[in-house]
Amino acid sequence: MSGASRRLRTWRLQLVLVAFSLAGCSGLPVLDGGGAAGDRIAGHWRLHLWIALVVLIGVVVFLLDAMRRRATGAAGVLRPDAASERRLTVGVSVAVGLTAVALLVLLVASVATGRSLGILGAETPAVTIEITGRQWWWDVTYWDPVPAHQMRTANEIHIPVGQTVLVKLASPDVIHSFWVPALNGKQDLIPGRKNTIAIKADRAGTFAGQCAEYCGLQHAHMRLLIVAEPPEAFQAWLQAQRQPATPPASALAQRGHDVFVGGSCVLCHAIVGTEAAARTGPDLTHLASRAMLAAGTLPNTPGHLAGWIVDPQSVKPGTRMPANSLGADDLQALLAYLGGLR
Repeated sequence: MSGASRRLRTWRLQLVLVAFSLAGCSGLPVLDGGGAAGDRIAGHWRLHLWIALVVLIGVVVFLLDAMRRRATGAAGVLRPDAASERRLTVGVSVAVGLTAVALLVLLVASVATGRSLGILGAETPAVTIEITGRQWWWDVTYWDPVPAHQMRTANEIHIPVGQTVLVKLASPDVIHSFWVPALNGKQDLIPGRKNTIAIKADRAGTFAGQCAEYCGLQHAHMRLLIVAEPPEAFQAWLQAQRQPATPPASALAQRGHDVFVGGSCVLCHAIVGTEAAARTGPDLTHLASRAMLAAGTLPNTPGHLAGWIVDPQSVKPGTRMPANSLGADDLQALLAYLGGLR
C-alpha cells in the first residue's frame, strides 16, 4: 500500500471516529449554567477537560520524542546504557507521581461537587412538582396540600427564580431520565420507584431538558422546557393555569368544542371545565399557552397542530396518539377551539 493510500485511509478512520463522537451529542447547551448546581457541574467538567488535555499533550510529546530518537538512531534507544535507563526510571517515576496528583485533584473536586449538589437537595423547597415520564412526553403536576389548587400540564415547566424546586419523579412504563443540564445533573425515573431531584435557577430564562435514558423509538423527541421567571410572574402564571379552560369565544370555536368532546379526543385528554377528564394523554386545558407540541417535537402553531392532529405518526412514529379522520370544516373548528385554550 502506498503512502498516499495509507494517509487517505487514516483520514477516513479519523472522520468516522469524529462522526461517532458527534452522534452522542445531545444538542443541549450543557455548559451554560442557569444555577449554582449547573455551574458547579460545568466547572467540574472543565477541570476534567483541562487535565485530560495536559495528559494528552504530554503523551504525544513523549511519543514524538521517542520516534525522533529511533529515527535518528540516538544513543540509548536501540542499545540502552546506564544513563538512559536512569532517565527512563526518573521519567516513569515523575509520570506516576503526576498521575497520582491528578487523580487526587479529581477525587477532591468530585466530592466537593457532590456535596454542593447535596446542599441544594437539602434546602426547603418553595415549589413541589410531580413529573411522570411517559413514552414519550412529560406529565407534570404542581402539588399543593389543597387538592383543588393542584394543576396538571405537560412538557413545559415554570419555576420561580431564586427559589428551590423539588421535583418528584416516577415512570409507569420504562426507565426515563430527567436532565436539565443548566440546572442540575441527571436523575432516573424508574418504574416502581420514587426518585427526587432539586433544581434552582439563579437567573430568568428558558432552559432545555431532555430524557437522558434510552426509552424507545422516540427517545430523542422526549424533550421539555424549564421557564424560570421572577416569583411574581410565576405566581401569576400558576394562578392562570389553575383556572378552567376558556369558554369558546365564537361559533366556530364552539363547534370545535363539540368536535373535541364528541369525538375520540375525549378518550385520552382532559380539559378542565369540560366533560373531558381522561388522563391517558397530556392535559390540554391551557394548550395554547405552551411553546411546543409533542414534547418539543414541533413549535405550537396552528399549522403544526393540524398536522399533529391528523397524522401524528408521520411526525413522531410510534407515538401513542392515533390518526384522526376529520373533515376540513371540523378540523378548522377544532383548531379554533384549541387555539383559544390559554
